[in-house]
Amino acid sequence: MILIHLLHLSVVPWMPWIEHSTGHSRIYGLKCIIDLHAAPGSQNGMEHSASRDGSVDWPSAANIEKTLDVINFLAQRYANNPRLLGIELLNEPSAGAVPLDTLAPYYKTGYQIVRSYSDNAYVIFCQRIGNADPMELYQADLGPINTVVDLHYYNLFDPFFEKLNATENIQFVYKNRMPQVQTLNKVNGPLVFIGEWVNEWNLTGASQTEYQLFGKAQLEVYGEASFGWSYWTVRCNSVHWDYEWNKRNGYLIGGSRLERPKYMLLVAGCLIYLLSILT
Repeated sequence: MILIHLLHLSVVPWMPWIEHSTGHSRIYGLKCIIDLHAAPGSQNGMEHSASRDGSVDWPSAANIEKTLDVINFLAQRYANNPRLLGIELLNEPSAGAVPLDTLAPYYKTGYQIVRSYSDNAYVIFCQRIGNADPMELYQADLGPINTVVDLHYYNLFDPFFEKLNATENIQFVYKNRMPQVQTLNKVNGPLVFIGEWVNEWNLTGASQTEYQLFGKAQLEVYGEASFGWSYWTVRCNSVHWDYEWNKRNGYLIGGSRLERPKYMLLVAGCLIYLLSILT
């Protein structure tokens, strides 16, 4: 699977990259997810959502309408492409700045737009970051056919994890995330996708064995997700964020059922960053 993370632009210089990616996916037998990573105004205030100053201005009628125009453009062009697996309507909206009663109507309208072009393309809804309960998306009745909720699992970016040692980090994956994945798997609604995770934590001086146990726990737990998982990222200059480096150097061993060849469509094959500056 190729995840194509788009930054919204007022022009479309990223179009050749999508065509390039879908072409490569055809050659290698992969599938693509198109993920709107940065919406107009920014949905989380972070640099990867193209915010210049940390502000979150996406939850306005004008910016939401612009975003829906982008979804319509993408769905019209790609929803029936045989190499497309799904369209993710918005990456990592902030729980602190994007109210659920704003996000849910956007997700419902985005779902309807994609469905107007295809019944087969998965429509993916990312959970709000900032400790929001993903169950809220299941209770929102966002759409009945081929839907997915995307969870991003990091033992990072939260003061809670700064206090944990290696054993506690590993146990958190088993004791907290496994029950959540199992519970959501059983809900009558969207499939469960662990769309981002990494074999890294806040520890310094951790041994290779500790990294192996941490990675093993994550592979076992996230492998239970009904829609699979993808690692962030395949290649990176920060080694523990680099999936290939972790596998090649023995820091990530073992695996989940999703790493077997017949499940490869549910494993990230490549992550393409289309970075630019909003004009």
